[in-house]
Amino acid sequence: MTQVDTHEAYVRVEREIGLLLRRSRAISARLSRELHPDLDGAAYGLLALLQDAGPLRASDLVARLGLDKSTVSRQVSTLVELGLVTREADPADGRAQVLSTSPEGAARLSRIRDARRARWEADLADWPAEDVAMLGELLARFNRLGEAREAETDR
Repeated sequence: MTQVDTHEAYVRVEREIGLLLRRSRAISARLSRELHPDLDGAAYGLLALLQDAGPLRASDLVARLGLDKSTVSRQVSTLVELGLVTREADPADGRAQVLSTSPEGAARLSRIRDARRARWEADLADWPAEDVAMLGELLARFNRLGEAREAETDR
């Protein structure tokens, strides 16, 4: 068995995650344009989060996405204007608003996600199912670390 060079392992993780993040930003920009040609890269992630975790306040989006408040505000306004997101009074606090995906936004997002999932299945078709499951588990563990770090920072 080969001994692992700890430093090199961390260097590789940093390099590969950097590459993944750069590719992810480019993909998000393309997917946002698939939702609507007038949207920029942040819109896809925002709409996906609303679909998965909504309804949410704009402040929740800022915190969860790590985006600037003005960016979220601009994206939300555009998504509302395009009919992809709805705004309603927050039942817990009538002064605030909650955001949700509209039926049209949910339908467009579903079509894009189905196409992306099919692409992942095609790209990983030669991988054993156990490897795909392990990748999913490792990514989930890694994401939980990031969420815990953000929670510490917010305190």
